[in-house]
Amino acid sequence: MPAKKYYVVWKGLNPGIYESWAECEAQIKGQSDVAYKSFPGLTEAKIAFKENYRKHLYQQKAKQATASLFSKPKGDCLCVDAACSGNPGDMEYRGVYMASGEQLFHQGPFPNATNNIGEFLAIVHGLAYLKQRNVNIPIYSDSANAIIWVKNKKCKTKLERDSSNDYVFELIERAEKWLKTNTWSIEIRKWETAQWGEIPADFGRK
Repeated sequence: MPAKKYYVVWKGLNPGIYESWAECEAQIKGQSDVAYKSFPGLTEAKIAFKENYRKHLYQQKAKQATASLFSKPKGDCLCVDAACSGNPGDMEYRGVYMASGEQLFHQGPFPNATNNIGEFLAIVHGLAYLKQRNVNIPIYSDSANAIIWVKNKKCKTKLERDSSNDYVFELIERAEKWLKTNTWSIEIRKWETAQWGEIPADFGRK
């Protein structure tokens, strides 16, 4: 049997404490300005009803945000990753749709590049790929550096350009130009490897 809950309605048709969701819903349904929350015990509900409702709703939103941050993604997202044999060395990157495990794009290997460059290019490639198809799902990367570079629209690599990696730097320039000339609402999120394990786009070479 599910645990009993008490519902506090601060703003609604008839503010008060209700013992069922049906009673609570009747007070908020069709109302334009409502504030309500469930509590596991009557005492907590009584205390909350006497206090400022904003405090409790803020706490609820903060808990939801924290849970979302540390909950492993469940499918409808694009995961990107890069691999490099040596650093610098031969670099490649790819994007994988988490729900199916399908590889959506793969580039490289490119000589004399770095893993961070690959991570940066992978995110930008993912943004362009999704925008072109009018798909708005989150992009996950396990590289904090690359995420910052993308947000700043600048690849801050210290790698020197020479004849062996000229094409990689051309890709970087194209990626930076794309970032500066496009807008997007796609979220770029950090993949938490310590909590969730390797990102699905990982090349499995560790």
